[in-house]
Amino acid sequence: MALADMMMAVLEDSGLLSLWNTLTPWLALDERQLIFVVATPVFIAVTLWEYLRIRHDPTRMNVPEAIRNFALGAGYQVTELLFAGLIAFPVYAFLYHHRILDLELNWVTGFLTFLGVDFCFYWMHRSSHRIRWFWAAHVVHHSSERMNFSTAMRQNATNIFNGMWAFYLPLALIGFNPVWIGVAYALSLVYQFFIHTTLIGRLPHWVELAFNTPSHHRVHHGRNPGYIDRNYGGTLIIWDRLFGTFVAEDVQAPPEYGITRPVRSNNLLVLWTHEYVDLFRAMARPGGLLLRLKHLWKPPEWDRD
Repeated sequence: MALADMMMAVLEDSGLLSLWNTLTPWLALDERQLIFVVATPVFIAVTLWEYLRIRHDPTRMNVPEAIRNFALGAGYQVTELLFAGLIAFPVYAFLYHHRILDLELNWVTGFLTFLGVDFCFYWMHRSSHRIRWFWAAHVVHHSSERMNFSTAMRQNATNIFNGMWAFYLPLALIGFNPVWIGVAYALSLVYQFFIHTTLIGRLPHWVELAFNTPSHHRVHHGRNPGYIDRNYGGTLIIWDRLFGTFVAEDVQAPPEYGITRPVRSNNLLVLWTHEYVDLFRAMARPGGLLLRLKHLWKPPEWDRD
């Protein structure tokens, strides 16, 4: 018996192999998490490089905040890993089972998966700014008043519970494999990490025309009146150009980063939940049920008064 066979026999006798085979379908959607795990050392290295360039500018770099941003990102990855397979994957699997088309995986369908995911990301991202229930989770990403690579890691651990993953369900119903939808989504997020910086200026015109770039994304994180709720694209900026939400960065009006109602706390739980608290307080005010529920789907700035 070969040594590899002996090792496999030990694993089979332990019972862990059968347990893994049972769990694998539930974790299938989290192939994307493997991409994040592989990419994280790169993220850290690039963040350290950026730190060396801007460490003397407190308006662009704050070490405790950068560490906190990575902690927020770790919380997001943990809840995604634990719950995405339990909450989202069964729905994806059901729709894929009843898919309209049988699509063979090749370069064409691979590109269409990427394009479809990016299109859905645009609408998911736009909704996460204009629907308060989704904004309650997304706001943490915008609450930093600095723009650097660590800001990309500033995510909310509650994302999986908000249902934003439902924006990609039509792709599974069409016939795109949910695992590859997840992979395309993860690769898009990896790309988006690198546009969270002030060190890169305008890129060549053809790049700025088609792709989301640091310049475009700085606008997205700005709280200047002309910058709010603009440039929602993930990898591509063409959706913003098509749907009227594109604004170019104005060198005469540099972005002021953060949100219009700043959070004066560094507590991770507060950063994750403060908008939920405000939302439910608004809903608890006297009024009819429908009027109270409107807070869930109305824009964040909407109020009954």
